[in-house]
Amino acid sequence: QVTLMESGGGLVRPGGSLTLSCVASTTGIELNAMGWLRQGPGDQRELVAAISKGGVTHYGDPVKGRFTISRDYLKNTVYLRMDNLKPEETAVYFCNAGKEMETFYGLGQYWGQGTQVTVSS
Repeated sequence: QVTLMESGGGLVRPGGSLTLSCVASTTGIELNAMGWLRQGPGDQRELVAAISKGGVTHYGDPVKGRFTISRDYLKNTVYLRMDNLKPEETAVYFCNAGKEMETFYGLGQYWGQGTQVTVSS
């Protein structure tokens, strides 16, 4: 079984920064890749970033240069550092994990419950 638990969401002003965390609890299952997706009000879920077991990263075009994904393998945790946030990035951010190719397309087998990020002045 795999459980993904996100934390770190909240209210931030435009231009501000926030770091999300996702801790994976697994029983004998290896997570080749972990990532983040987001879904704003009325929007489809979109890939934000993903990172492979080997440290290869992939970012959605809207966040390139502003967001950074990283992974602590000992803690089985993935982080998403978000800088220069914009109001339109208000969304629920979901942790996603699974096989590498699937997760890099935002289709990893395992999902967290999501954490709300609100960008507003």
